[in-house]
Amino acid sequence: MKMKYYLLALVPAAIISTTIWQGGGSATSNETAISTVAAPFAAADDDLKPTLSQEKVESYITKIFAGYHYRKFTLNDSLSTAMYDNYLKEIDPSKLYLMGTDVAYFEKYRNQLDDYLSTGRLEAPYEIYNTFRKRYKERSIFISELLNKPFDYTTDESLNVDREKATWSKTPEDLNDMWRKIIKNEALELKIAGKADSSIVTVLKERYRLRDRNLGRIKSEQVFQMYMNSFCDVLDPHTRYFAPADSDRFKQSMFQQLDGIGALLREDGNFIKIVEVIVGGPAYKSKLVTAGDKIVGVAQGDNGKFEDIIGWYVDDAVKKIKGPRGTVVRLQLVSANALPTDAPKEIRLVREKVVLTDQRPTVETVSINQNKRDFKIGVIKLPSFYRDFEGANKREKAFNSTTRDVQRMIDSLKTQNIDGLIIDLRNNGGGSLTEAISLTGLFIPRGPVVQVKESSGEIEVYTDTDPSVGYDGPLAVMTNRFSASASEIFAGAIQDYKRGVIIGEQSYGKGTVQTMVDLNQWLPKEQEKLGQVNITIQKFYRINGSSTQRKGVTPDIELPSRYSAEKFGETSEPTALPWDQIVTSKFDLTKFVSEKQVSKLRNNYQNRLKSDIELKQLVEQIDYERKARENTIVSLQEIKRKKEKEEADKKYKAILKLDIEDEDADAVVAEATPKPAAKKKKKKDIYLTEAGRVMADYIVLAKDMKVAIK
Repeated sequence: MKMKYYLLALVPAAIISTTIWQGGGSATSNETAISTVAAPFAAADDDLKPTLSQEKVESYITKIFAGYHYRKFTLNDSLSTAMYDNYLKEIDPSKLYLMGTDVAYFEKYRNQLDDYLSTGRLEAPYEIYNTFRKRYKERSIFISELLNKPFDYTTDESLNVDREKATWSKTPEDLNDMWRKIIKNEALELKIAGKADSSIVTVLKERYRLRDRNLGRIKSEQVFQMYMNSFCDVLDPHTRYFAPADSDRFKQSMFQQLDGIGALLREDGNFIKIVEVIVGGPAYKSKLVTAGDKIVGVAQGDNGKFEDIIGWYVDDAVKKIKGPRGTVVRLQLVSANALPTDAPKEIRLVREKVVLTDQRPTVETVSINQNKRDFKIGVIKLPSFYRDFEGANKREKAFNSTTRDVQRMIDSLKTQNIDGLIIDLRNNGGGSLTEAISLTGLFIPRGPVVQVKESSGEIEVYTDTDPSVGYDGPLAVMTNRFSASASEIFAGAIQDYKRGVIIGEQSYGKGTVQTMVDLNQWLPKEQEKLGQVNITIQKFYRINGSSTQRKGVTPDIELPSRYSAEKFGETSEPTALPWDQIVTSKFDLTKFVSEKQVSKLRNNYQNRLKSDIELKQLVEQIDYERKARENTIVSLQEIKRKKEKEEADKKYKAILKLDIEDEDADAVVAEATPKPAAKKKKKKDIYLTEAGRVMADYIVLAKDMKVAIK
């Protein structure tokens, strides 16, 4: 959604003068007894150290958060403990470098970080990171020696690839054995993929050489950023500190044009993870890339050799992926939903100029034959809620607007005598709040659309004031797990007004608003760049009083989903702000949709779920993927591993028929921009087909009622 920036207009001194400190205390008054565990390493000349500016920023960010973050918090031992755990997870998420004895030594800081925040002390995070750095170098030596010896793939042993619940290694021998299995697993993956033994050693040595280089490139500002974000993560997952270099990248991604594939990337352990697929870019248009995918290889052109980028620094990866528009880049991706035995998929993209405002909707009609009758359904696919605020402020007649574009498409569909309309918000991450409100106004008479609550408790109701209605026929809205923010406001309002049927998956559940604070504007005397913080300041609520936070919008007709709430969406974030409820706005129901109708639509859908071959296959496929992901133990014995993979592939292909029936089943490379001679058939959209069937049922039911907009 459109961020508000009014916080930036406040006098900076106001934060200092109005801040009330709770808990905390002086940096030394609360010190715990000195640890009896020996220090892991002595200080070294090449250790990273904090700067004086960072010490000031630490203290100042703490004041900003205490004064203006939506979540009111106390600087106490509970916060310090959560921050300490977050920092260890940030540095060594899989517990593969630090020893149990290291962590025992650093326990002396567990209850001290809250005190350090307010006074600008940074020795604790830097001592912890420098220890990690030394342990990392020890691992590098071990891996280098390990790769000089051949692996025995006949030994019957296994590896749990899920390290989420792992514990810290008690001895160097335990850690060595774990790393032996990890490297052996990586080598076995390459071997099963057809690599020769000599090639495997070369690939892995280069992979870990690059990881070593990337470690050497981490400077003081990256350590400070990790530490401050361990504080941010205690408050909520959307509050972030950006060090100067990352701040510049963030601003570019928010406000400028990009050449490349149209994806925002970040490091996630040893992988380069796709954080967001930018609407209008090659990755988005391909429909082959989703948020959460990991890039493990990059190749230039149609014939270039793949470079393994596991362990790369994100800046280096971006240099390989970006390039002149019109050129080809091929990527090897590990899907967000990949099974442990899955090999990376290869895709082909043509780089373009990615204009961040290129978010226009598309329109089509689909034909549904149901109960011996044909229905023509209009479908408007809306990737984002966009608005040209500058053009609107200048009162230009044709400024870019979601609502204007959708209204034109609706007018066109009316001339085609459609029986009903679907607004498809799948993967729509939000955008302009103004447009979410005005778009809702196309389907209802004037009335409230959303409520916004300040941290002070003040509530403001945002209302559509236009009494005209752009479309008064049968309406449905499609959502999925990645429909968020402004999408949830629109879908929630349509549901609350009983104006249309919501079909699909539970939405993301992001009901918070962030504002961006440039720290140099608040500390103007500082000559160095200080970075920025994005801070959560407000929450959204539906007009029925329910927050969209965590819960999002629950569809009237809930279709099968690959994405569980525990892994994807706001509820997967431990520190996400809670769901709550405020008073209901006063609004008049349109009475287009009744509970009786929804109940009938659900019954019809459930009957199809039992009898329709495609829906049954979809459910079977999702169930198989879920169970396969739960099995995180992989064999390190070559014969057994191959057998496991063959059996998994055979079973998966048997239930994958619905996905490939309109595709070339023998295709190895999925092309987002195929060569002119290779015409690719359109893949069937099972979800849209079922949404069309639900609409057909609804159209018939709606005719039995007299619906009128009042």
